[in-house]
Amino acid sequence: MMLNLDYSFLTGSVVSGFIVKGLVFSFQLTFIAMIGGIAIGTLLALMRLSGKPWLVTPAAAYVNTMRSIPLVMVILWFFLLIPLLIGRPLGAEVSAIVTFTLFEAAYYSEIMRAGIQSVSRGQVHAGYAVGMTYAQTMKLIILPQAFRNMLPVLLTQTIILFQDTSLVYAVGAYDLLKGFEVAGKNYNRPVEMYLLAAVVYFVICFSLSMLVRRLQKKIAIIR
Repeated sequence: MMLNLDYSFLTGSVVSGFIVKGLVFSFQLTFIAMIGGIAIGTLLALMRLSGKPWLVTPAAAYVNTMRSIPLVMVILWFFLLIPLLIGRPLGAEVSAIVTFTLFEAAYYSEIMRAGIQSVSRGQVHAGYAVGMTYAQTMKLIILPQAFRNMLPVLLTQTIILFQDTSLVYAVGAYDLLKGFEVAGKNYNRPVEMYLLAAVVYFVICFSLSMLVRRLQKKIAIIR
C-alpha cells in the first residue's frame, strides 16, 4: 500500500519555527560537547600515559565505565539524580550539554591516547634532551602531531556525536529530532516529518563524512 504523503504544510514558518530551532541546539550541543570532550579527553589520555598509578587508575576507571554504559542511561541518570544532589534542577538543555561533554570525553580520550602513542618516543627523548619538561614536551612537540594524526578520527567521532544528540528526547530537550516531532504532531503529519528527519540527518552526516575523507587525503599527502 502506497503512503499518502503530503508536505504541503511545510512552509517557511514551519521550518524556521520548529526545525531550525532544534537544528541550532543540536549544532550547539555537538560543538560544545566536542570542544569540552576533546579537552577533558586529552587530559584523561595524558593521565593514562603518565605511568603514575594514582593518575592511571582513576582515568582508566572513568573511561571504561563511561564506555560500558549506554548514553541514554547516562543522560537519564544525570538529569534525574544530579538535581537531587545539588538541590535544584539544571534544565534539559544544560543537563544534555554536561552529560554529552563528560560522556564523549571517554571516547575522545581513547582517540587522543592512540594519537599520542603514534608519535615516536624518540621525539619525547629529544624534548628532554634540550631541557624541556614533560608538560612542555607534550604541549609543544607531541600533542600538535597527535592532533594532526587523529584529526579525521576526531571529526568522525564528532559526526557520531551529532547523531547521538537525538537521544536528548529522553529528557525533553528541544533538538533537531524534537523539532520534527513537534511539527509532525501539530500538523498531524508524523510520518512525513520522521521521513524528512531521516533525510536531513543523512544529508548532514554524509556531507560531513565526505569532508572528513577529503581532509584525510590531504593529511596523507602532507605526510
